[in-house]
Amino acid sequence: MTPTSRLPEGTDRRRQPASRLAGLDLLACAVVLLDDQGHTTFLNQAAEQLFELPQRVIEGAPFARQFSNGGIIDSLLAEACNNAFGQKRQDITLHRIGREPLAVHCVAVVLESDLGSLLLEFREIDQRIRVDRESRMLESVRVNRELVRNLAHEIKNPLGGIRGAAQLLESEVGGSSLREYTQVIIKEADRLQTLVDRLLAPHRHPRLVGDVNIHEVLERVRSVVTAEYPQGLSIDRDYDASLPDFRGDKEQLIQAVLNLVRNAAQAMHGQGRILMTTRIARQVTIDKVRYRLALDLHVVDDGPGVPEEIRDRIFYPLVSGREGGSGLGLTLAQTFVQQHGGVIECDSHPGRTDFRILLPLP
Repeated sequence: MTPTSRLPEGTDRRRQPASRLAGLDLLACAVVLLDDQGHTTFLNQAAEQLFELPQRVIEGAPFARQFSNGGIIDSLLAEACNNAFGQKRQDITLHRIGREPLAVHCVAVVLESDLGSLLLEFREIDQRIRVDRESRMLESVRVNRELVRNLAHEIKNPLGGIRGAAQLLESEVGGSSLREYTQVIIKEADRLQTLVDRLLAPHRHPRLVGDVNIHEVLERVRSVVTAEYPQGLSIDRDYDASLPDFRGDKEQLIQAVLNLVRNAAQAMHGQGRILMTTRIARQVTIDKVRYRLALDLHVVDDGPGVPEEIRDRIFYPLVSGREGGSGLGLTLAQTFVQQHGGVIECDSHPGRTDFRILLPLP
C-alpha cells in the first residue's frame, strides 16, 4: 500500500473540512483513524466514549498501546499495509489497562487518504443485547406500573369505606373490649392507605419544571444519607464540572437518587463505600430514541449485591430483596427518571452494585 502523506506537525485534524470528518461524529459506532505507523489521527465522539480516551490525549499516540493485547491492532495494520485485505471483519476483545475487557465487532477498512491509512469501526457486541434488554425492561415496568396504578385506584374507595365503618362501629361499642378490634381495622386501613398513596404518588402531583444542576441534587442526597448514617458509611464523589444545567423537576430527581443511595446504604447496613460519579455520554440511545448528549450518572456501592433471583425484577412494584422493604423505592426512582425521558440500569454482583441513570441533555 502506498504510504499516506502526513499532515504538517501540529495540525488539528478536527479542523479538516467538515465534509470529510464532521459526519463521523454523528455515527453511533466508534470510528478510529490510524496512519501507517499506527498513530491515532482521529477518533469520533462515540470512540472517545467507548474507549474513554479524549481526542486531545490520544491524537498522535499509538492506538494499539492503549490495550494490553494491542498486538491485535498492530496485526490489522500490518496486513493492511501489505494489501492483505480491503475490508476485514472480526470479533475481538480488547483488554484495557485498569478497566473491564471490551468485546467488540471490528471492521477494518484500508484507506488511501491523507487522513489515515486504516479506518477501524467498533461496535460493542453486547450493545444490541443491552438495547433489547432495556426495551423489554422498560415495557414491563410500564405495564406493571399501569396495572398497580389501576389496582390502587380500585382499592382506595372501598378502603375508605372500611375505615369509616370501623369508626362508626367504634362509637357504638364505646369502652367495651370490642374497641380493640375496631382499632386493628382502622390501623390496618391506614397502613394500606399509605401504601396506596405511595403507589399513586408519581401520577398525583404535577411536575415542577425548572433549571436543574445535577450536582446540587447529588449534594442534597449526600447530606441527607450522611446524616442518617453518620458512622461507617463513606459517600465519595467524582463529578464532571462541565455538565450543563437542564430542565427538570428537581424534587423528583432528588427523590430518585435518594432512593438509590439509601437502598445502597441499607443493603450495607450503613457500613461501606458509595461512589457517585457524573459524566457526559455522547450518541446515547434511550428507549429507542438517540440523543446527542446525555447525563451519565452512577451510584456504585461495595455491598453484597442484588439477590440473583430478583435481579431482573428489581424495578417492578412490591419487589424487594431486603426484609421489611416495601419494594417501591426503585419503582418510584425509575418512574421519576422515565418522566424526564431517561432510564435507570443496574449491573450487580457481590462486592459491586452499579445503578446507572441516563438522562437526555439539551
